[in-house]
Amino acid sequence: MTESSKAGFRLPPRPLRADGTPRRVGVEIEFMGPSARVAAAALSAGLGGRLAEEDPHAFRLEGTALGDIRVELDLRAAHPQRRAPAQGSAPGLPVRAAGRSLAALLGPVVPRELITGPLAFDRLPEVDRLAALLHAAGGRGRGAVLLGSLGLHFNVEPPDLDAATLTGLLRAYLRSEADLRRATAAGGFLAARGLPPPFPAPYIAQVLDPAYRPDLDALSRDYLAANPTRHRGLDLLPILAHRDEAGVRAALPPDEKVSPRPVLHYRMPQAHVGLAGWSLAPAWNLWVGVEEMAAAGSPQGARPDPA
Repeated sequence: MTESSKAGFRLPPRPLRADGTPRRVGVEIEFMGPSARVAAAALSAGLGGRLAEEDPHAFRLEGTALGDIRVELDLRAAHPQRRAPAQGSAPGLPVRAAGRSLAALLGPVVPRELITGPLAFDRLPEVDRLAALLHAAGGRGRGAVLLGSLGLHFNVEPPDLDAATLTGLLRAYLRSEADLRRATAAGGFLAARGLPPPFPAPYIAQVLDPAYRPDLDALSRDYLAANPTRHRGLDLLPILAHRDEAGVRAALPPDEKVSPRPVLHYRMPQAHVGLAGWSLAPAWNLWVGVEEMAAAGSPQGARPDPA
């Protein structure tokens, strides 16, 4: 039995990529309470590493036992230096000052976010320690706030980028979505209210049709036509943009946020940093159940990975 399974974290049926290397997952944890500065300092004290300030509301921990980690206010306007600079220049003082003022005004109600780099699956139990350090530093939050969800997002590398694999995982998610929503919203009204909107019924019917066997172009075209938004429990925009960023951005509203990368952005789970002893394992295991369903429905997906 692996250490990850001993800690309650299950492994998916295909833990390796097509090239035989281990798959990885990045984790995002949203929380309330301490500022990004205070939270980053608390993590640094517990994990080591070098603390670097990007702006007053965004910090990097470099060289920790879990690699590089970011802690920041989850508000794009608070980080104007990340915008594409006009004519190659950095944002001017008025823009930076406006960002700081807005962050100070909305800081009490806007979540902070902890973001890890890609980690091997067997290192997920160590992310629980990050949540415990945040809790000890005054981190709070039980799944949702008045303005929405406190997200626990998993950026999961798929076994491969083939259309059949991605469609199989999407199909398994859609079959599971109602159960996943019920399990995630068990925290009450606010938790249910904070969940991402479900996929549109016509799109679900399209994907679940046994005759639906798209290539990557058709998968992307159909997804974007029905879901020009990142606000889905399983957000495919990053992985589609990794393949064709210009095409994806052209299909989205101008202000829609998308970060191209070869991952499935699983956004359904919610973070409960305010609950002492809270673990990521139950939410992660629900995702593993989706992968198990996909593997069971695909002769190729059901094959064990090579040793």
